[in-house]
Amino acid sequence: MTRAYGVDLRQRVIDAIEGGMSTRAAARRYSIGESTAGAWHRRWRTTRRIEAGRQGNPGGSLLDAHEAFILELVDEAVDITLAEIAERLGDKRSVSVDPSTIWYFFRRRGITYKKRLRTPRSRSVTTSA
Repeated sequence: MTRAYGVDLRQRVIDAIEGGMSTRAAARRYSIGESTAGAWHRRWRTTRRIEAGRQGNPGGSLLDAHEAFILELVDEAVDITLAEIAERLGDKRSVSVDPSTIWYFFRRRGITYKKRLRTPRSRSVTTSA
């Protein structure tokens, strides 16, 4: 992912636009995109902030609000599938999610379920590295 432009460049572009230069002229002068210069100036006018916003995906999940409900489902029925959890979320809570979203929910919390115990080591054949 690329880095955000520096605060000094942002300040110069905003100062140029505030000084009467058009957004297009300021963008050409500082070799940036017209939409970038416009976005910086709009942000300056509305929030009075120059620095770049946080990049990346916002934290949290749609399922965080339903954590107690999901964990209760797992406690009630130990061998419930991810698809069944997704279906019950849709029925009871009107939340439409894919089973993979539920898997990520459990992964973030370190919750796993293995259906059977590991196979004991074989004496005659190597079964593990």
